[in-house]
Amino acid sequence: MIDIRPLIEREDLKTVVKLQRQIWAFEDVDLIPLRLFVVATKIGGQVYGAFDGAHMIGFCMAIPGLKPGGKTYLHSHMLGVLPDYRNSGVGRSLKLTQRDDALKRGIQLMEWTFDPLEIKNAFFNMERLGAIVRRYVPNQYGTTSSPLHGGLPTDRCIAEWWIASPRVNAIIAGQPFARNPVEVRVAIPSDIATIRAKEPARAREIQKSACEQLCGAFDRGLAVIGFEKTDQAGTYLLGLWESA
Repeated sequence: MIDIRPLIEREDLKTVVKLQRQIWAFEDVDLIPLRLFVVATKIGGQVYGAFDGAHMIGFCMAIPGLKPGGKTYLHSHMLGVLPDYRNSGVGRSLKLTQRDDALKRGIQLMEWTFDPLEIKNAFFNMERLGAIVRRYVPNQYGTTSSPLHGGLPTDRCIAEWWIASPRVNAIIAGQPFARNPVEVRVAIPSDIATIRAKEPARAREIQKSACEQLCGAFDRGLAVIGFEKTDQAGTYLLGLWESA
């Protein structure tokens, strides 16, 4: 059984730093240092670890943020799970633990960034958690040392998770939820990981096209309200959003 618990002790936080190398193959320059994890635990942020027995196999970290007008939220900056434990519900358990803690503190919104070319992450964010997307940031972090990024600009979508909304409550409970009609579809080839590794120029063109299509839809007031997966593609579904 996987146990999720808050990380406070320095040795646990040192393990989190090591996990970054194992999960993303980051070089030292791209690692989040120990001191930031320590700070997150002391300023209203979150650091949780997932354990299989005594072995930490995943983690997540969030820091508090402030919106214009003084509204607080949590920015979930990092979540990672070791390869042998992926696709087993560990990531979702970490997110739901973050949500439970945020709700107890009266926080309504959590946000995080994700790579729009990562189909599994997109499906997880929209269809398993109920997040929406209304913003796209080109090259948010610059080029990183991780081979998973394939040397591409780190374009990111901003996931908004309105954790007390009817949409999120229904999706987390596995209940049907009637969303607004889909007005725009933006497809990413299902073999994008192979394309990124073997045809970087083509991957960049796919990335640029997705940026143009998504930003164009966001400019029209649409949001990503769902995500479909087939053998051929992962498709962003955009329409009007039911406000929280």
